[in-house]
Amino acid sequence: MSIYSKLLEREKGNEPIKVGIIGAGQMGFGLIAQISRVSGMVVTGICDVNIENVSKSRDFYQSRENRLVKTLTSQDYREVIHSPNVEIIVDATGVPEVGANIALETLKAKKHLVLLNVEVDITVGSIMNDLFDSAGLVYTGSAGDEPAAIVELYEFAKLMGLEVVVAGKGKNNPLVPLANPDTCAKEAKQKNMSAHMLAAFQDGTKTMAEMNLLSNAIGLIPDKVGMHGVEADLTNVAGKLTLKEQGGVLNGLGVVDYVNGLAPGVFVIVKSELKPVDEELRYLLKVHKSHGDHYTLYRPYHLASLETPVTIAKAVLEQEQSIHPLGAPISETVAVAKRPIKPGEKIDGIGGYSVRGVLETHKDMKLNKHIPIGLISGEVIAKKTINEGEFLTEDKVELDVSTTVWKLRMLQDKLFS
Repeated sequence: MSIYSKLLEREKGNEPIKVGIIGAGQMGFGLIAQISRVSGMVVTGICDVNIENVSKSRDFYQSRENRLVKTLTSQDYREVIHSPNVEIIVDATGVPEVGANIALETLKAKKHLVLLNVEVDITVGSIMNDLFDSAGLVYTGSAGDEPAAIVELYEFAKLMGLEVVVAGKGKNNPLVPLANPDTCAKEAKQKNMSAHMLAAFQDGTKTMAEMNLLSNAIGLIPDKVGMHGVEADLTNVAGKLTLKEQGGVLNGLGVVDYVNGLAPGVFVIVKSELKPVDEELRYLLKVHKSHGDHYTLYRPYHLASLETPVTIAKAVLEQEQSIHPLGAPISETVAVAKRPIKPGEKIDGIGGYSVRGVLETHKDMKLNKHIPIGLISGEVIAKKTINEGEFLTEDKVELDVSTTVWKLRMLQDKLFS
C-alpha cells in the first residue's frame, strides 16, 4: 500500500497523524497551511517565540481546516512536544541551539522528529540519529529541502547501477560573502522573511550546510574547501564538473558541489563503464554525439516545506527517513570571519554579522582545528585578533560550554572519535 493510500485510510478511520510544529516563520507557516489540505494529517501543536507568528499560523490553519481539530499553541516548545495530542515533531527553527534542545526534549518524549533545521543536523546529527535509532524512533531531515531531494536522485541512480560522480544543487541567491542582517534588511522585508535567514543564504552558509548534510548522508565529499560553485546550465554542467584532465575543474570524482545557473533544481552527474549502458544513456537523454560519458539527471524544483508532509507520513506510517547521517561526520561547515574581530568581542552566529560557513572535510576540520559554525552559539568571545576571511580556530575563541549544542557535540566527538 502506498503512503498516500495509508493516509487515506487514516483519514477514513478518523485517526490522522497529529503533528506538532515548532517554528512558525516562513517555512513553518507554509507547512502549517499545507497540512490543512493533506488527508490523514492534522496540526495539533504550534510553537514560536513570536506570539504573532503563532496566532497568525493558528488562525490561518483553522480558517482552512475542514476537520474539527484542536490545536495547542504556545511559546514554550516543551508544551507542544509533551502534549498527548501530538505524535510527531517538526523543528522548523533553523537555529542550532534551539534545535539541540528540541531534539533532546523530543527524544525524552519518545516521539519522532523531522528537521527543517539543517544547521543543527550538521552539528550534532550523528549522535542524535544514533540516540533516536537506539530508542526505536525516527530522526530525519525533510523531503523538499535540497539535500533530501538530491538523495532521492542519488538513490535512483544507484538503484539502476550507475556511478554517481557529482551530486549537488543550484544556488538560489548570488553569493555575497559579507552579507549581514543590515545589508539584507530591505530585501528580507520585501520577501517577508527573516533578515538573518536571508543573510545566511546570501553569504553562502546555507548552501555549505546543505551540501554538508548531503555529504554526511551519502559519503561524497567537497573537492576543495568551499566547493567550486561553477557557472553552468544543463548543457554544460557535466563538462565543467569533471576532472581537470578532461577539461573540468575537479581534482577527483565522487564529490558534492553547487552550481550557479541551475536553481531551484538539484542534480546528480552519472556514468557507466558498460558500453551498452553508455549508449542507452546517450540515446535516452538525447545528447549530441560529442557529449562526454558523464550524464546529468536533474530535478528542476524543490518544494521546501511543502514536501515535509511526505517525510512526516513516512516516519509515522513506515518508520522511514528521508535523509540522515551515515554515521560519523564526513564533512563540516566551519566558521570564517566576515569582519575584523578584536579580542574580547562577542561573536554572533549563523546569519549574523561576524561569521559565515565554509564546507570542508571533517578530516581537514580536525587537522586545522577549525570550529563548526553551529557551535558559534550563546556567549562566544574572541581571545585573539581574527582578520576578515580567517577561519576561526580553537585557540582564537572561547566557546560557550553551557550550551546544549556544545555539550552534544562533545559527546558526539567522543562517540565517533
